[in-house]
Amino acid sequence: MTTIFPIILYLTSLINIVLAVDYIPKDHILVNCGTFDRKTTDPDGRIWSSDKGSKYLVSSKGTFRASAKTQAPDVGRVPYMSGRVMYSNATYNFPISPGRVFLRLYFYPNVYSRSNAANAVFSVTVGSYALLRNFNVYKATQKLDVHYLVKEYYINVDSGILTVTFSPSYNTFAFVNGIEVVSMPSLYDNEDGDNIIGASSPFQIENSTTLESLYRLNVGGNYISPTKDELFRSWYDDSPYRSSYMLGVAEVADPGLTITYRKSLPSYTAPVDVYTTARYMTPDSFRNLEFNLTWLLPIDTRFAYLVRLHFCQILSNIDKVNQMVFNIYVNKITAFSAVDVIALTNSNGAPYIMDFVVIMPITKDPKQDLRVELNPSTKYRPQYYNAFLNGLEIFKINNTDGILTI
Repeated sequence: MTTIFPIILYLTSLINIVLAVDYIPKDHILVNCGTFDRKTTDPDGRIWSSDKGSKYLVSSKGTFRASAKTQAPDVGRVPYMSGRVMYSNATYNFPISPGRVFLRLYFYPNVYSRSNAANAVFSVTVGSYALLRNFNVYKATQKLDVHYLVKEYYINVDSGILTVTFSPSYNTFAFVNGIEVVSMPSLYDNEDGDNIIGASSPFQIENSTTLESLYRLNVGGNYISPTKDELFRSWYDDSPYRSSYMLGVAEVADPGLTITYRKSLPSYTAPVDVYTTARYMTPDSFRNLEFNLTWLLPIDTRFAYLVRLHFCQILSNIDKVNQMVFNIYVNKITAFSAVDVIALTNSNGAPYIMDFVVIMPITKDPKQDLRVELNPSTKYRPQYYNAFLNGLEIFKINNTDGILTI
């Protein structure tokens, strides 16, 4: 594997952009594409509407509705067992409040009537941004060893209309099973882009930036369904991405410990379930000096990535400065040293986030592992040599041409 040396930028430690502690999206649209039923309900109890005759599908010529031929055991009926198949360009227009939104596209590559989705190759655009280009869902699911796929994007809407266009590649077709649009605060923006590490100029994530969500991990915890997240995000177990001869110990918040959000870090930053679980090193301080807590996450080269780390000290006996201090590395480069979460938050049970940008160089290898590591800092001789992490999010950042795909 080619050795790569990315540029890492430390962007921000706290969100200071919204004041509301709780957030209810102004707009939340769920479209079950291709269904013959006017309303359908998914396994989480959310109600989806059909795109048949809807105001959203504005160009449907050359498209048709169909049901999936077979259903895998882990595939829910809604939205995956019906689809819109497109042999010509098809456009959905979603009236939406101006600002940031999550756009989620749901795909289940199956046989729809006489169209086998294994042969579907298509592109998806939103305005000038290419979200997918000559994309084959079936091949993507085979590489990931999954039956279905959700592609999530963080997009800014200026005009009050979100336009999503599906374009089949030559002599093939496009398809989609579900589309979700959720309005949201500017949760991942950072227009200041200061506090640079490893670079001479700031990296700004501003209104014109589009992100693709790649990983959202509840570190040390279990799957969190969209209904338990104010922005309807899914959080996954981190186990498949851990890489170390010592994998660390999953911990749950001590009984009686309250997770306390604040105005600078509101509750929609991440669900409480993210902050009540964490992965620590072992109880043996000196053994912990011999290894790093490590996560390996496959990504495309040639792009920049936003890495967000979530912290919340959940051990009730750790409530003073210099009890637990650790270092953070991204791709073997020091991103931040001597992190003391208690010093940053003034108490346990208080969430805290740190953002980094990793700029990956062009290499001959199209895929690389993004490596996130933690280890104890000995600089100030803390009481415990240990490190921990509660949550991890990774986003691909669009390039200068507005492209999010190779």
